[in-house]
Amino acid sequence: MTAVQTPRADAPAEASAASKLIDRGKRVVSSNPSVLPTLAAIVIFVAMVIYGEVAYGRIVQYNTLSNLLINNAHLIILAVAMTFVILTGGIDLSVGSVIAISSVAGVMLANAGWNPWVVILLMVLIGAAFGLASGILIQYFNVQPFIATLAMMFLGRGLASLLSTQPERLADDSPILWLGEQFKVIDGEKVNDVVVTPGVIIAVLVVLIAFFVLHRTRTGRTVYAIGGSENSAALMGLTVPRTKVLVYVISGTLSGVAAVVYTSRLGIAQNITGIGWELDAIAATVIGGTLLTGGYGYVLGSVVGALVLGLMNVLITRDGGIPPEMTTIITGGILLVFVLLQRAVTSKRRT
Repeated sequence: MTAVQTPRADAPAEASAASKLIDRGKRVVSSNPSVLPTLAAIVIFVAMVIYGEVAYGRIVQYNTLSNLLINNAHLIILAVAMTFVILTGGIDLSVGSVIAISSVAGVMLANAGWNPWVVILLMVLIGAAFGLASGILIQYFNVQPFIATLAMMFLGRGLASLLSTQPERLADDSPILWLGEQFKVIDGEKVNDVVVTPGVIIAVLVVLIAFFVLHRTRTGRTVYAIGGSENSAALMGLTVPRTKVLVYVISGTLSGVAAVVYTSRLGIAQNITGIGWELDAIAATVIGGTLLTGGYGYVLGSVVGALVLGLMNVLITRDGGIPPEMTTIITGGILLVFVLLQRAVTSKRRT
């Protein structure tokens, strides 16, 4: 008597569940194509993690991921700042110079005996002042964002050089250094620990607050509306002038916060600090899925973009045979791919 083999009952169910998941993903992308670049950034980050683990090892472990966050906390903050600006269809080229002037001024004031908390506040206020100046030039004097923030970039860099052309170092007992001190959260095997710094906690808080503002407040909806169509936003009665100035104030303020986080980690400030960081922030924001034309983008996507750039530096360092100059070339290639992807998304959205 021949035995009859019955098919597994759970196989069709598993196939059906996978099919439903794929169909749901397709519906999400088709109904909202703007999420495609962000999903692509997440896929690239996961692929880089897998490649790094296979090729070099010791990537998927506590200390590597902790260092990735610690070393890129300032870039995450800058990416969040740039997200606000780019969502309105603008640009901010001054963030790197703001970090230079804020950090140099802050270290000099701290070494002169000023209260450290007052120094930190002044570093943030310096950034806010630069952002306010950019916003007023753009909104009330009709200066193009590129030109206005370029002027602020030269002004910030010049003032930093005027203050000091030599590296300024915080005193070893400066309380500001506490923001860069590492605290063990999970005690792993040997040196494989989960560690954080107050700077990382600040970056996480910045991301959470920015997410809430953009997605849960009237100000956030106005930011998206301005990027979609500034004229339409004005006709709807939205506070366009105030919001446009506000996004540059936010960008400058967060640049000051990034200066505090970066300076506390290294304990040193220079007039050349932050050169090219505005481009890194723009790259992280674009890689994270924020459209350069404005109106579409996500804070969490910008965070992923910043981590992609940070992990790329880790992998290049681990390889040892790749010249450091390749970082810029690879970043340019990734950015080009995402710009082309954004063009495709924009065309599909119009269709």
